[in-house]
Amino acid sequence: MLRRGFLLRSKTSSKTLAPKEVPPSEPPFLTTTSLPHDIVVNILARVPRSHYPKLSLVSKYFRSIVRSREIYARRSSLGCTEHCLYLILSNLRTKENRCYILLRNGSHRRLVLVPSLPALPRGPYRSCFAAAGSKIYMFGDGNDGSTALSIDCESHTVRSLPSMPEPLVYTVADVIDGRIYAIGRDNRDLDKMMVVLFNTETQTWEPEKTTSDVEAGDMYHGSVVMAGKMYTKDFDSSYVYEPEGRKWGTDEVMNSKEWRYGCVVDDVLYYYECEEDCVKELRAFDRKERCWRVVKGLKALLAETRSSLWSKTGSYGGKLALFFPKGDERRGEEIWCAEISLERRQGGEIWGKVEWCGRLVTGFQLKESLDVVV
Repeated sequence: MLRRGFLLRSKTSSKTLAPKEVPPSEPPFLTTTSLPHDIVVNILARVPRSHYPKLSLVSKYFRSIVRSREIYARRSSLGCTEHCLYLILSNLRTKENRCYILLRNGSHRRLVLVPSLPALPRGPYRSCFAAAGSKIYMFGDGNDGSTALSIDCESHTVRSLPSMPEPLVYTVADVIDGRIYAIGRDNRDLDKMMVVLFNTETQTWEPEKTTSDVEAGDMYHGSVVMAGKMYTKDFDSSYVYEPEGRKWGTDEVMNSKEWRYGCVVDDVLYYYECEEDCVKELRAFDRKERCWRVVKGLKALLAETRSSLWSKTGSYGGKLALFFPKGDERRGEEIWCAEISLERRQGGEIWGKVEWCGRLVTGFQLKESLDVVV
């Protein structure tokens, strides 16, 4: 009896004292906070940001770290920042504009709604967006010019900004040397183009305003920046604005192509030509050599887009993101994305390689894509 009782107590004791097993998929350090806080921050700062949602579920302590400014400051000091692609999508059923992020996990991509961000304000005209560092800036258009806000992509919070000093319509915006240049038509005198500046360091509008009598059309088709100059496009012509000297001009070589919704990667302008009477091609404008080129190596991808009636491109950490539709509007048009790496070869040829291609969402309209560094 004594021996049996001893054995029973021994078995019970061994069960009581046995350490709690850590799931093999979960690193041991994630189950304890016994490490010094500074070391934990250093470790988590090196983890890809796409894993932060899962890390926030481990404990309240980890959740507070991955949502803190401290970890993003550490990521910056360690050189661990990364480019994240944010999309502004409009729900065709609810008409709401919401912010989404394309998460990268190896060869996989996943589009995720940022739930902490509210629906963005909608005005009578098209709002314009610009990304600077870890923030996205949105400025209302026309009578809705009083709407100006910034989205902090580290904490996913929204902050109101001072209203645009002049009400502009058909506005485009881009960043040059820490300043956001917003270009549009003066809502009180539609014959005049106007440029206003927002300083991202002081978070205020600068008093400098530039007006021009240039006869530009409605600049629905976006803007790009090359070599410190801002290029815009209307239905007929290309225009260039030089901040140094506050001068307007046109560019005849760029005028030869309908470069709508283009982007710049390594100081080269790219756009996808999808007009009905044109050959579907990804084109590149070499600013230094003053010529247009066709990007090679993309026949298989372009074959999938031949029925597309629209397309948009975006710069994404040195790569190009090509957005295009599939399906039809009645059944719910799908938005697809192809991530393309680019290589310049001898003789000036530019070759593209599709790193990933897949469906993002159905039943939405793409408003904007923004490359944010966090």
